[in-house]
Amino acid sequence: MRMLSPAFPEPGDPGSSAGALLEPAPGPPRSLFRRGLAAFLEHKLAVAAVGVLACYIVFCYLGPVFYHGDTSQVRMGELTRPPGAGRPLGTDQQGVDELGKLMRSGRVTLEVGVTSGLLASVIGTLYGAVAGYAGGWVDALMMRTVDALMAIPIVFALVYLAATRGRTKTVFILAIALTSWFGLTRLTRGDTLALKVRDYVAACRMMGGRTPRILTRHILPNTAGTTIVNTSLTVADSVFALSVLSYLGLGLPAPDDDWGGMFAAGAGYLDQGYWWMIYPPGLSIVLVIVSCTLVGDALRDVFEPRRPQGVTRLWPS
Repeated sequence: MRMLSPAFPEPGDPGSSAGALLEPAPGPPRSLFRRGLAAFLEHKLAVAAVGVLACYIVFCYLGPVFYHGDTSQVRMGELTRPPGAGRPLGTDQQGVDELGKLMRSGRVTLEVGVTSGLLASVIGTLYGAVAGYAGGWVDALMMRTVDALMAIPIVFALVYLAATRGRTKTVFILAIALTSWFGLTRLTRGDTLALKVRDYVAACRMMGGRTPRILTRHILPNTAGTTIVNTSLTVADSVFALSVLSYLGLGLPAPDDDWGGMFAAGAGYLDQGYWWMIYPPGLSIVLVIVSCTLVGDALRDVFEPRRPQGVTRLWPS
């Protein structure tokens, strides 16, 4: 008779942050989703943050359909034009429409931030799971490698990669992802150390289950809470890293510049009263980063089983 391991570890066992998924939820998956949604909706700021992110996605990707601001031509007769009729956000130092440029740069910022954040989460999750499950000298070697990489200042590493490998969107995605996965690796490793000693993992191993199957069917699904929470936080860090590079003059070249590039270009004109060249991109960077952080904090509370009394739990104790 074929033995089936439970989808979740035994309830009530102590563990690391993997405890978020240590207790099975009663009822069908739809009931589990409703509980998770109810727990998330208790965080009003996180709900508002989701709305802000949705507005920016619509603004950046559907905005150009309704507002046709030309961002490819330099107009010498419209340099630093203030907001007014036909130009809701005015023009920059080259006469380029600021509103259209904000939409175009927003697409670049969101694409680089989300893609690099997801890639960093995949690398960190897989690396940490393999290190934790392997144990012994393999684990020690892999984690000492992580410690050595974490000792390198991230800003210096990003500046070096951007200066030596070119300034394209692909290079920035890889550079930010390769410098952002260390924290999640440590968390996933801790979760894996707690999960690999469970009875259902031992039973699967005794039945001849191979390491890839154990990792993909029993370890990684139970670290999903940690991965989801840290992915949202990593996206915020990626947007910030891209903005820092652009402010240092190592961002994407025109016409593929991002919000950080707009902010850096307008910073030199703030003392002349051209506020529309710096406040819109700067505010956009802050709102996106804060929104991603608030969503991550709310998701962490949803997946955390040890929560204050009176707060809805996704997996009740």
